[in-house]
Amino acid sequence: MTTISGGAAAFRSLHHGRAGAGPLVLPGPWDAASARVFADAGFRALATPSAGISAVLGYADGSAPADEMFAAVAGIVRAVAADGVMVTADLEDGYGLPPAELVERLLETGAVGCNLEDSDRVTGRLKDPAEQADWLSRVRDAAGDRVVINARTDTFLKGDRTAPDAGPAIGRCRLYASAGADCVFPILAPAGLLPEIARAVPAPVSVIALPNGPSPRELGDLGAARVTFGGGLHRRAMAAVEDMAAALWAQGEAGAA
Repeated sequence: MTTISGGAAAFRSLHHGRAGAGPLVLPGPWDAASARVFADAGFRALATPSAGISAVLGYADGSAPADEMFAAVAGIVRAVAADGVMVTADLEDGYGLPPAELVERLLETGAVGCNLEDSDRVTGRLKDPAEQADWLSRVRDAAGDRVVINARTDTFLKGDRTAPDAGPAIGRCRLYASAGADCVFPILAPAGLLPEIARAVPAPVSVIALPNGPSPRELGDLGAARVTFGGGLHRRAMAAVEDMAAALWAQGEAGAA
């Protein structure tokens, strides 16, 4: 197992005292090579995206087996640990693992944190908030202070985007914070609702930066303490690969004509 000096405590501290400094920006590496690029650029911490890693492994988002996901996370940690770069891993809904096993398998990768979402990986449905909070509490008990837990709620992802309401997300985020989550993640929360959410939730708020949306700095001004990108950076990289492939194909076809 690769270990990082300071571990979860060092990573946890990056979420606090950010007034005037902007939010904590965590690029999402999809493999060891991309992790090295972000580390070499100067980032102190990274957040793996399940979508990007699943794509690299040849699976649709949400379909990668737990064993392969943990192995991929371990490879990313190994690639950057020597530079003291910390990694938090997207573990989706926990893969149905008992809390103690989930925590131990995460720690075996060398990661210092994880995302845990409240959508069922199999059915896609939102879980009962009280049951999810109870499960997060058991994950916290198993982890102690060794893991930074980012509790994601999918109320905006699953709800009515034409008439967004912060209430359901706030309710879940407050429950999850009370259960021991270090930070909360109302994914796809409209930027205009972030100030309300940040005021109402007693934990740092994580948000996803979207193409053509507010910049990380602007999201921080709205109340975000932490900004991630989901599978967005991997998709941008693959768009560049598609352009290269098209250009190579065109050159080859022209040469064969």
